[in-house]
Amino acid sequence: MNMSKARWGAWHGWLAGWALLAMLFSLPAIGQGLSDAGLRGDAPNRYTVVRGDTLWDISGRFLRHPWQWPDVWEVNPQIRNPHLIYPGDTVYLYYQNGQPRLGLERGRGEVRLSPEVRRTPRREAVPPLPLERIENFLTEYRVLDDPAVADEQAYVVGGDDRRLISGAGDRIYARGDLAEGGRLGIYRLGETYEDSVTGEFLGLELVGVGQARWLRSEDDIATLDVLSASQEVRNGDLVLPVESGELVTEFLPRAPERPVEGRLLAVPGGVQFIGRLEVVALDRGRRDGLTPGHVLSVEQRGELVTDPVTNESLRLPGEEAGLVMVFKSYDRMSYALVMRASRSLSVGDRIFNPDRIESVARR
Repeated sequence: MNMSKARWGAWHGWLAGWALLAMLFSLPAIGQGLSDAGLRGDAPNRYTVVRGDTLWDISGRFLRHPWQWPDVWEVNPQIRNPHLIYPGDTVYLYYQNGQPRLGLERGRGEVRLSPEVRRTPRREAVPPLPLERIENFLTEYRVLDDPAVADEQAYVVGGDDRRLISGAGDRIYARGDLAEGGRLGIYRLGETYEDSVTGEFLGLELVGVGQARWLRSEDDIATLDVLSASQEVRNGDLVLPVESGELVTEFLPRAPERPVEGRLLAVPGGVQFIGRLEVVALDRGRRDGLTPGHVLSVEQRGELVTDPVTNESLRLPGEEAGLVMVFKSYDRMSYALVMRASRSLSVGDRIFNPDRIESVARR
Protein backbone atom coordinates (compact mmCIF):
# COMPACT_ATOMS: atom_id res chain seq x y z
CA MET A 1 0.00 0.00 0.00
CA ASN A 2 2.75 2.44 -1.02
CA MET A 3 1.90 6.01 -1.94
CA SER A 4 2.95 7.42 -5.26
CA LYS A 5 6.02 9.66 -5.13
CA ALA A 6 3.97 12.67 -6.18
CA ARG A 7 1.35 12.14 -3.49
CA TRP A 8 3.96 11.47 -0.81
CA GLY A 9 5.99 14.54 -1.83
CA ALA A 10 2.90 16.70 -1.58
CA TRP A 11 2.20 15.27 1.89
CA HIS A 12 5.74 16.19 2.95
CA GLY A 13 4.90 19.82 2.34
CA TRP A 14 1.53 19.55 4.04
CA LEU A 15 3.00 18.01 7.19
CA ALA A 16 5.90 20.40 7.46
CA GLY A 17 3.76 23.41 6.67
CA TRP A 18 1.14 22.72 9.31
CA ALA A 19 3.82 21.73 11.82
CA LEU A 20 5.71 24.99 11.58
CA LEU A 21 2.51 27.03 11.25
CA ALA A 22 1.21 25.47 14.48
CA MET A 23 4.49 26.34 16.14
CA LEU A 24 4.42 29.97 15.03
CA PHE A 25 0.90 30.50 16.32
CA SER A 26 1.62 28.76 19.64
CA LEU A 27 4.87 30.55 20.53
CA PRO A 28 5.24 34.10 21.83
CA ALA A 29 7.24 36.64 19.81
CA ILE A 30 10.27 35.80 21.92
CA GLY A 31 10.63 32.18 23.03
CA GLN A 32 11.67 30.96 26.44
CA GLY A 33 15.25 31.59 25.41
CA LEU A 34 18.40 29.53 25.37
CA SER A 35 21.87 30.31 26.63
CA ASP A 36 25.06 29.93 24.62
CA ALA A 37 25.54 26.61 26.42
CA GLY A 38 22.70 25.24 24.30
CA LEU A 39 24.55 25.97 21.06
CA ARG A 40 26.93 23.53 19.44
CA GLY A 41 30.55 24.59 19.71
CA ASP A 42 30.83 24.35 15.93
CA ALA A 43 27.48 26.00 15.17
CA PRO A 44 27.70 27.93 11.88
CA ASN A 45 26.69 31.57 11.56
CA ARG A 46 24.66 30.71 8.47
CA TYR A 47 23.45 27.50 6.85
CA THR A 48 21.77 27.15 3.46
CA VAL A 49 19.17 24.41 3.41
CA VAL A 50 19.68 21.67 0.80
CA ARG A 51 17.40 19.00 -0.56
CA GLY A 52 17.33 16.00 1.78
CA ASP A 53 17.60 18.09 4.96
CA THR A 54 15.05 17.62 7.73
CA LEU A 55 14.06 20.01 10.48
CA TRP A 56 15.88 17.72 12.92
CA ASP A 57 19.06 17.92 10.80
CA ILE A 58 18.93 21.70 10.57
CA SER A 59 18.32 22.28 14.27
CA GLY A 60 21.07 19.77 15.08
CA ARG A 61 23.60 21.86 13.14
CA PHE A 62 23.06 24.76 15.53
CA LEU A 63 21.86 23.22 18.79
CA ARG A 64 23.24 20.60 21.14
CA HIS A 65 19.68 19.38 21.60
CA PRO A 66 17.48 19.60 18.47
CA TRP A 67 14.24 19.58 20.49
CA GLN A 68 15.13 23.06 21.80
CA TRP A 69 14.44 24.54 18.34
CA PRO A 70 11.24 26.37 19.51
CA ASP A 71 13.29 28.27 22.12
CA VAL A 72 15.48 29.97 19.52
CA TRP A 73 13.41 30.05 16.33
CA GLU A 74 12.44 33.49 15.00
CA VAL A 75 11.32 34.59 11.55
CA ASN A 76 11.45 37.88 9.72
CA PRO A 77 7.87 39.27 9.73
CA GLN A 78 8.50 40.76 6.29
CA ILE A 79 8.86 37.28 4.82
CA ARG A 80 5.67 36.10 3.20
CA ASN A 81 4.46 32.65 4.37
CA PRO A 82 7.27 32.17 6.94
CA HIS A 83 5.87 28.83 8.13
CA LEU A 84 7.70 26.77 5.47
CA ILE A 85 11.42 26.12 5.11
CA TYR A 86 12.63 25.17 1.63
CA PRO A 87 15.90 24.08 0.04
CA GLY A 88 17.76 27.26 -0.86
CA ASP A 89 16.58 29.16 2.24
CA THR A 90 19.25 30.26 4.71
CA VAL A 91 18.97 29.79 8.47
CA TYR A 92 21.21 32.23 10.34
CA LEU A 93 22.37 32.70 13.92
CA TYR A 94 22.06 36.07 15.67
CA TYR A 95 21.53 37.46 19.17
CA GLN A 96 18.54 39.28 20.63
CA ASN A 97 18.57 40.64 24.18
CA GLY A 98 21.74 38.65 24.75
CA GLN A 99 20.16 35.34 23.76
CA PRO A 100 20.90 33.29 20.62
CA ARG A 101 18.21 33.24 17.95
CA LEU A 102 17.77 31.54 14.59
CA GLY A 103 16.27 33.49 11.72
CA LEU A 104 15.33 32.71 8.14
CA GLU A 105 16.22 34.30 4.82
CA ARG A 106 14.21 33.19 1.84
CA GLY A 107 16.09 31.71 -1.09
CA ARG A 108 14.99 32.37 -4.63
CA GLY A 109 14.42 28.79 -5.65
CA GLU A 110 17.41 28.78 -8.00
CA VAL A 111 19.97 26.06 -8.56
CA ARG A 112 23.20 27.35 -10.09
CA LEU A 113 24.62 25.17 -12.81
CA SER A 114 27.71 26.39 -14.60
CA PRO A 115 27.48 28.19 -16.97
CA GLU A 116 23.72 28.85 -16.59
CA VAL A 117 21.04 29.19 -13.92
CA ARG A 118 18.06 26.85 -13.82
CA ARG A 119 15.00 28.06 -11.89
CA THR A 120 13.28 25.41 -9.80
CA PRO A 121 9.55 25.76 -10.55
CA ARG A 122 8.34 24.06 -7.38
CA ARG A 123 10.04 23.43 -4.07
CA GLU A 124 9.09 20.85 -1.49
CA ALA A 125 9.15 22.05 2.11
CA VAL A 126 11.65 20.53 4.52
CA PRO A 127 10.03 17.65 6.44
CA PRO A 128 10.48 17.39 10.24
CA LEU A 129 12.25 14.00 10.07
CA PRO A 130 12.96 11.31 7.44
CA LEU A 131 9.32 10.63 6.61
CA GLU A 132 10.21 7.76 4.28
CA ARG A 133 11.21 5.82 7.42
CA ILE A 134 7.69 6.04 8.84
CA GLU A 135 5.62 5.93 5.65
CA ASN A 136 4.31 2.43 6.32
CA PHE A 137 3.25 3.34 9.84
CA LEU A 138 1.46 6.50 8.77
CA THR A 139 -0.49 4.61 6.12
CA GLU A 140 -0.73 0.99 7.28
CA TYR A 141 -0.65 0.82 11.08
CA ARG A 142 -3.38 1.98 13.42
CA VAL A 143 -4.38 1.31 17.01
CA LEU A 144 -7.82 0.80 18.52
CA ASP A 145 -8.14 2.27 22.00
CA ASP A 146 -11.03 -0.09 22.80
CA PRO A 147 -10.66 -3.80 21.87
CA ALA A 148 -14.45 -4.18 21.70
CA VAL A 149 -14.46 -1.89 18.65
CA ALA A 150 -12.79 -4.65 16.61
CA ASP A 151 -15.81 -6.91 17.16
CA GLU A 152 -18.09 -4.23 15.68
CA GLN A 153 -16.22 -3.89 12.37
CA ALA A 154 -17.07 -5.41 9.02
CA TYR A 155 -14.91 -8.36 7.97
CA VAL A 156 -14.05 -10.33 4.84
CA VAL A 157 -16.19 -13.43 4.38
CA GLY A 158 -15.02 -14.59 0.98
CA GLY A 159 -13.50 -13.84 -2.39
CA ASP A 160 -14.82 -14.00 -5.90
CA ASP A 161 -14.81 -17.46 -7.51
CA ARG A 162 -14.55 -19.05 -4.03
CA ARG A 163 -11.10 -17.63 -3.37
CA LEU A 164 -9.80 -17.96 0.19
CA ILE A 165 -6.96 -15.50 -0.53
CA SER A 166 -7.34 -12.38 -2.68
CA GLY A 167 -5.11 -9.61 -3.97
CA ALA A 168 -5.13 -6.37 -5.95
CA GLY A 169 -7.72 -6.42 -8.72
CA ASP A 170 -9.82 -9.14 -7.09
CA ARG A 171 -13.39 -8.81 -5.85
CA ILE A 172 -14.16 -9.65 -2.22
CA TYR A 173 -17.23 -9.74 0.02
CA ALA A 174 -17.45 -8.27 3.51
CA ARG A 175 -20.12 -8.62 6.16
CA GLY A 176 -21.04 -5.77 8.43
CA ASP A 177 -22.01 -2.13 8.47
CA LEU A 178 -20.10 -0.22 5.76
CA ALA A 179 -20.87 3.25 4.48
CA GLU A 180 -21.46 3.56 0.77
CA GLY A 181 -18.58 5.00 -1.25
CA GLY A 182 -15.15 6.05 -0.08
CA ARG A 183 -11.89 4.19 0.31
CA LEU A 184 -11.71 1.34 2.78
CA GLY A 185 -8.75 -0.15 4.57
CA ILE A 186 -8.32 -3.90 5.01
CA TYR A 187 -6.61 -4.75 8.31
CA ARG A 188 -5.35 -7.80 10.18
CA LEU A 189 -5.27 -8.05 13.96
CA GLY A 190 -1.79 -7.39 15.33
CA GLU A 191 -0.41 -7.09 18.84
CA THR A 192 -2.54 -6.50 21.92
CA TYR A 193 -0.48 -4.09 24.01
CA GLU A 194 -0.63 -4.05 27.81
CA ASP A 195 1.22 -2.13 30.52
CA SER A 196 4.10 -4.33 31.68
CA VAL A 197 3.60 -3.27 35.31
CA THR A 198 -0.15 -2.85 35.80
CA GLY A 199 -1.44 -5.12 33.04
CA GLU A 200 -3.72 -2.32 31.81
CA PHE A 201 -4.88 -2.59 28.20
CA LEU A 202 -3.10 0.05 26.09
CA GLY A 203 -4.19 -0.65 22.54
CA LEU A 204 -5.01 -3.21 19.87
CA GLU A 205 -2.76 -2.91 16.84
CA LEU A 206 -4.17 -3.31 13.35
CA VAL A 207 -1.83 -3.93 10.42
CA GLY A 208 -2.99 -2.79 7.01
CA VAL A 209 -2.89 -5.40 4.25
CA GLY A 210 -4.69 -3.50 1.49
CA GLN A 211 -7.27 -0.98 0.37
CA ALA A 212 -10.63 -1.53 -1.31
CA ARG A 213 -13.52 0.36 -2.91
CA TRP A 214 -17.18 -0.18 -2.05
CA LEU A 215 -19.29 -1.27 -5.05
CA ARG A 216 -22.69 -2.27 -3.68
CA SER A 217 -24.43 -3.89 -0.73
CA GLU A 218 -27.17 -6.46 -0.37
CA ASP A 219 -28.53 -6.83 3.15
CA ASP A 220 -25.38 -6.90 5.33
CA ILE A 221 -23.03 -8.20 2.60
CA ALA A 222 -20.95 -5.61 0.73
CA THR A 223 -19.15 -6.21 -2.56
CA LEU A 224 -15.70 -4.60 -2.71
CA ASP A 225 -12.93 -4.27 -5.28
CA VAL A 226 -9.40 -4.64 -3.90
CA LEU A 227 -7.44 -1.65 -5.16
CA SER A 228 -4.04 -2.49 -3.63
CA ALA A 229 -2.55 -5.12 -1.36
CA SER A 230 0.79 -5.33 0.46
CA GLN A 231 -0.15 -8.83 1.68
CA GLU A 232 -2.74 -11.38 0.65
CA VAL A 233 -6.28 -10.55 1.79
CA ARG A 234 -7.76 -13.36 3.89
CA ASN A 235 -11.18 -14.27 5.19
CA GLY A 236 -11.65 -12.69 8.61
CA ASP A 237 -9.61 -9.55 7.87
CA LEU A 238 -11.31 -6.40 9.16
CA VAL A 239 -12.63 -3.66 6.85
CA LEU A 240 -12.64 -0.07 8.17
CA PRO A 241 -12.75 3.41 6.64
CA VAL A 242 -9.22 4.66 5.96
CA GLU A 243 -7.92 7.03 8.64
CA SER A 244 -8.21 10.65 7.59
CA GLY A 245 -5.46 13.25 7.51
CA GLU A 246 -5.80 14.26 11.16
CA LEU A 247 -2.97 11.85 12.04
CA VAL A 248 -0.57 14.74 12.62
CA THR A 249 -1.53 17.95 14.42
CA GLU A 250 1.92 19.16 15.43
CA PHE A 251 5.15 17.74 14.13
CA LEU A 252 7.95 19.81 15.59
CA PRO A 253 10.93 18.53 17.66
CA ARG A 254 10.30 19.64 21.24
CA ALA A 255 10.34 18.32 24.80
CA PRO A 256 6.99 17.32 26.38
CA GLU A 257 5.30 20.11 28.31
CA ARG A 258 4.85 17.91 31.40
CA PRO A 259 6.84 15.06 33.00
CA VAL A 260 6.57 11.75 31.17
CA GLU A 261 8.04 8.42 32.24
CA GLY A 262 7.38 5.07 30.65
CA ARG A 263 8.90 2.19 28.69
CA LEU A 264 9.64 1.05 25.16
CA LEU A 265 6.66 -1.21 24.67
CA ALA A 266 7.47 -3.11 21.49
CA VAL A 267 9.15 -3.01 18.10
CA PRO A 268 6.62 -3.51 15.30
CA GLY A 269 8.03 -6.07 12.91
CA GLY A 270 9.83 -8.05 15.61
CA VAL A 271 13.29 -6.45 15.40
CA GLN A 272 15.37 -7.62 18.38
CA PHE A 273 18.01 -4.90 18.58
CA ILE A 274 16.78 -1.35 18.12
CA GLY A 275 18.98 1.23 16.40
CA ARG A 276 18.70 4.65 14.81
CA LEU A 277 15.67 5.26 12.56
CA GLU A 278 13.83 2.18 13.84
CA VAL A 279 10.15 2.53 14.76
CA VAL A 280 9.18 1.69 18.34
CA ALA A 281 5.92 1.57 20.31
CA LEU A 282 5.77 3.47 23.62
CA ASP A 283 3.50 2.75 26.59
CA ARG A 284 2.53 6.41 26.93
CA GLY A 285 0.08 8.38 24.79
CA ARG A 286 -2.21 11.39 24.56
CA ARG A 287 -3.56 11.01 28.07
CA ASP A 288 0.04 11.39 29.29
CA GLY A 289 0.52 14.55 27.22
CA LEU A 290 2.36 12.99 24.26
CA THR A 291 1.63 14.28 20.76
CA PRO A 292 3.56 14.04 17.47
CA GLY A 293 6.88 15.88 17.67
CA HIS A 294 7.58 15.22 21.34
CA VAL A 295 11.14 14.00 22.00
CA LEU A 296 12.01 11.60 24.82
CA SER A 297 15.30 10.29 26.16
CA VAL A 298 15.80 6.53 26.42
CA GLU A 299 17.68 4.85 29.23
CA GLN A 300 19.13 1.43 28.44
CA ARG A 301 17.92 -0.97 31.06
CA GLY A 302 20.67 -2.09 33.44
CA GLU A 303 21.83 -5.69 33.34
CA LEU A 304 20.37 -8.19 35.80
CA VAL A 305 23.20 -9.74 37.83
CA THR A 306 23.65 -11.94 40.90
CA ASP A 307 25.36 -10.49 43.97
CA PRO A 308 28.46 -12.69 44.53
CA VAL A 309 28.20 -12.33 48.31
CA THR A 310 24.47 -12.43 49.11
CA ASN A 311 23.35 -14.32 45.98
CA GLU A 312 20.61 -11.72 45.45
CA SER A 313 19.42 -10.72 41.99
CA LEU A 314 20.29 -7.09 41.31
CA ARG A 315 19.47 -4.70 38.49
CA LEU A 316 22.46 -2.53 37.61
CA PRO A 317 21.90 1.21 37.02
CA GLY A 318 20.79 2.13 33.52
CA GLU A 319 22.60 4.39 31.07
CA GLU A 320 21.13 7.10 28.87
CA ALA A 321 21.27 5.60 25.40
CA GLY A 322 19.25 7.55 22.85
CA LEU A 323 16.38 9.79 21.77
CA VAL A 324 13.01 8.97 20.22
CA MET A 325 10.52 11.32 18.57
CA VAL A 326 6.78 10.61 18.63
CA PHE A 327 5.13 10.68 15.20
CA LYS A 328 1.76 9.06 15.91
CA SER A 329 -0.05 9.02 19.25
CA TYR A 330 -3.16 7.32 20.57
CA ASP A 331 -4.90 7.57 23.94
CA ARG A 332 -2.64 5.21 25.90
CA MET A 333 0.30 4.49 23.55
CA SER A 334 2.35 6.03 20.75
CA TYR A 335 4.65 5.22 17.86
CA ALA A 336 8.05 6.95 17.76
CA LEU A 337 11.16 7.01 15.59
CA VAL A 338 14.60 6.49 17.13
CA MET A 339 16.51 9.67 16.27
CA ARG A 340 19.71 8.83 18.13
CA ALA A 341 21.06 5.60 19.62
CA SER A 342 24.46 5.60 21.34
CA ARG A 343 23.74 2.05 22.57
CA SER A 344 21.54 -0.77 21.36
CA LEU A 345 18.01 -0.23 22.69
CA SER A 346 15.52 -2.93 23.62
CA VAL A 347 11.95 -3.45 24.78
CA GLY A 348 11.60 -2.45 28.44
CA ASP A 349 14.07 0.46 28.27
CA ARG A 350 12.86 3.54 30.12
CA ILE A 351 11.69 6.74 28.39
CA PHE A 352 11.63 10.15 30.09
CA ASN A 353 11.79 13.89 29.47
CA PRO A 354 15.06 14.81 27.71
CA ASP A 355 15.70 17.87 29.88
CA ARG A 356 15.66 15.99 33.18
CA ILE A 357 18.95 16.31 35.05
CA GLU A 358 18.31 13.89 37.89
CA SER A 359 20.01 10.51 37.91
CA VAL A 360 18.95 8.23 35.09
CA ALA A 361 19.37 5.29 37.44
CA ARG A 362 16.22 6.16 39.42
CA ARG A 363 13.54 3.48 39.38
